[in-house]
Amino acid sequence: MAFQIPPAARLYLRPTQFADTPIGRDGEVARLAGGLQWFAAYGLVGVEAGKRTVQATITVADLPALLATLPEPQAVHLQALAGRISSPRPAIHAGDRVIRFDQPMVMGILNVTPDSFSDGGAHVDDPAAAAGVGVDMAAIGAAIVDVGGESTRPGAAAVWEGDEIKRVVPAIERLAASGTPVSIDTRKAGVMEAALAAGAHIVNDVAALAWDDRAVEVVARAGCPVVLMHSPDPAKGPHGGEGYGDPLIEVYDWLEARIAAVVAGGVDRAKIIVDPGIGFGKALSHNLALLNGLSLLHGLGCPVLLGASRKRIVGALANEAPVDQRLGGSLALALKGVEQGAQILRVHDVFETVQAVRVWRGMRDAALVGR
Repeated sequence: MAFQIPPAARLYLRPTQFADTPIGRDGEVARLAGGLQWFAAYGLVGVEAGKRTVQATITVADLPALLATLPEPQAVHLQALAGRISSPRPAIHAGDRVIRFDQPMVMGILNVTPDSFSDGGAHVDDPAAAAGVGVDMAAIGAAIVDVGGESTRPGAAAVWEGDEIKRVVPAIERLAASGTPVSIDTRKAGVMEAALAAGAHIVNDVAALAWDDRAVEVVARAGCPVVLMHSPDPAKGPHGGEGYGDPLIEVYDWLEARIAAVVAGGVDRAKIIVDPGIGFGKALSHNLALLNGLSLLHGLGCPVLLGASRKRIVGALANEAPVDQRLGGSLALALKGVEQGAQILRVHDVFETVQAVRVWRGMRDAALVGR
């Protein structure tokens, strides 16, 4: 090979060169996370002292030959990464529903807050109407409805735990009774407990269970799936941070460490979903690096959630479009995620995103069986 890998370098693999079909390409392509995407190469990155010292492309067919040239620790590490990248993600359960990760799905956002950045106030103080909106989301194709009672927009005021519970529980009870899979978007252990008792099935925490000292214990005891989202310093809030040297690698490393800590606390790794935290403590350049390199996160071996709907990145790239005029940009980001194997898209515009994913799925199905 035309490059050298320093023996002290920490190595990463990112699936690249996605293939239209695996037909007739045995040994040349690998399947991504047991899903609908196949890829022909890995982007190999080596990092020493925070700097990339290796950047190369290795074909799937050439990976075994590369492994044979490496010291055993690096070879074992890369082999494990390749295995995680390709292995199917275990399904999760939401009541009687089974949620599989072999194709992309949509998570609908249902805010019962007065001040969320996109739809704050739309469903406040009317749990029946809020639940009706959630049921409608499920009817038009949302696999999960994500209920939140505290805004995480920059500058939002903190909400007392009791008030947050009063906001979310009545809507969750109604949604759960309808058979709708529900996640609770909160960083507070008390809210998690109340929401799970009301019928929520999944915890979605912007603080990756690091804001509340009891959060890991609550999730471990419940045995429920959990979304761990990256933010630079979750103990201080989701929008802190002092910048990044290499946002993609740093977010990967942070999530890897957080997964290990949460698993050590008793949470089942097979029930962990990761979220790179687009827009949380990140500038435009950081968000773009994460979106362009999103497939690196499959090396963690967990399903990937992408939440970029209506976020500031769309306005920044599209003539400062206001929040209610960011549908086109949101769909572009959603499909960028799907192309890189993201399994869950957390969105405001459920109908349009479901339609976009179904069209994408139809094209993938045709490519996988045809020539």
